[in-house]
Amino acid sequence: MKPPQYMPRRNPCSIDSLYSRIAVVEKLLRRLLGNTTHEPQNRLSGFLKAKVKASTVVRFQFELEMDVPTDGFRQGSQPKWRTKCSIERGWFDVVARVDRECPSTGLKQRKLDEVKMDLRQLIIDQTDVSLTVTKHLSSIAVKDGANLVFSPLSIHAALSLIAAGSSGRTLAQLHSFLKSSSSDNLNKLSSELVFLLADASQTGGPKLSFANGIWIDRTFQFLPTFKQIVDDVYKAASNQVDFQTKAVEVTSEVNSWFDKETDGLIKDVLPPGSVDSMTRLIFANALYFKGAWNEKFDASKTRDHDFHLLNGSSIKVPFLTSKKKQLIRTFDGFKVLGLPYKQGGDKRHFTMYVLLPDAKDGLAALVEKVSSKSSFLDRHIPNEQVEVGDFRIPRFKISFGFEASDVLKGLGLTDVFSGGGLTEMVASTVGGHNLYLSSIFQKSFVEVNEEGTEAAAASAATISLRSIRFEDKVDFVADHPFIFMIREDNTGVLLLIGHVLNALAG
Repeated sequence: MKPPQYMPRRNPCSIDSLYSRIAVVEKLLRRLLGNTTHEPQNRLSGFLKAKVKASTVVRFQFELEMDVPTDGFRQGSQPKWRTKCSIERGWFDVVARVDRECPSTGLKQRKLDEVKMDLRQLIIDQTDVSLTVTKHLSSIAVKDGANLVFSPLSIHAALSLIAAGSSGRTLAQLHSFLKSSSSDNLNKLSSELVFLLADASQTGGPKLSFANGIWIDRTFQFLPTFKQIVDDVYKAASNQVDFQTKAVEVTSEVNSWFDKETDGLIKDVLPPGSVDSMTRLIFANALYFKGAWNEKFDASKTRDHDFHLLNGSSIKVPFLTSKKKQLIRTFDGFKVLGLPYKQGGDKRHFTMYVLLPDAKDGLAALVEKVSSKSSFLDRHIPNEQVEVGDFRIPRFKISFGFEASDVLKGLGLTDVFSGGGLTEMVASTVGGHNLYLSSIFQKSFVEVNEEGTEAAAASAATISLRSIRFEDKVDFVADHPFIFMIREDNTGVLLLIGHVLNALAG
């Protein structure tokens, strides 16, 4: 006979609710196997509870399969049964499986727990891509003597959406660049990011906004499959416009959208002339973050000190200071400081990290080190507070904009800029064979002061028609160029990355 199945709906639930569901499963097992205690059932319950002990937001699915003889069970015999359970917890997926077999000759464990953290791996891959881009951008900015801030997350979202509408070599190259095996994985990550970056200000956490928008020429229509991804996965607002006769007006409309989504911090992402009569699609992404420090700095203690520039000179800069314990780790050649933001009512945990080279001219070497190894950040995150001696970090405010096409081409992403592969986006007599990515603009802003951090980033992609152990006290004095980043610690997602060359320069 067909094996019975028990499959609760996959709805968000609390730990108590999940345990009650496990209890239902236990009762079902007892009913099917008899009221006697069975080792597999007890192990299953313990396994599930151990896997979700630290979770707060959980989706749960359980499946039971049992081989039931048509003539019933003989005395002393036991059925063959198998169970599968998937759990999605916290802010990334953890899939936990139990697969057991109980032959009539006795109980035998065929396969114990297999834990997959597929979304976590996607985030690790996304972080690796982010740091590769950071390395190239930092090198360019240092040559120009400029401070740097950008959102790799924003660029990743735009490229992932473009990948969803691509095919052939273009799609394969996008997957390779984004270190993804499929567009489904990219879409899954993007969907989770929309959820992860939901506003937390109502419960006392950071004010957050992560928005996607698309502008499409009125002569084009999205293919149904692509439109579904746009609506359901990326939650992108779609707008039909007239590029051919109103390119200037569309430019203004898109820039106004950025201004609104970033609370007025990002203006004029699309420069004059970037949109013309040959433009057919604009993909836009905006990120806004405003968080208060978990431990604010006393503004009355802020003092001017020297900040040393790469050219050997120095300038006077206001420095924040504190005598409270800080999250600091020291390594060979650099130190890492963690400044947590105030949390809201959920378990999301945002932190700014400052990576400070020991040498005053050590920024380039540190950027190389950070970007050279996968999971570098995870292995160097400070998790213990220490007593501080001389502790100072500068106030700074940075605005940085760039056109990413040349950077991406230099990293090997070329096909999407040459046309022929964007065939899964639009239904048109022109089709996607003549569409190509003409440019990706990004503009970012960050301000760090005694209260906390306000930051924003915006990306727009336009598609055109072809034609160590601590001592008693640790010093942390960020008086020379350093790296900074804003990270959600439960997932490892990087919102913003940058470097400070001159703490006075905007």
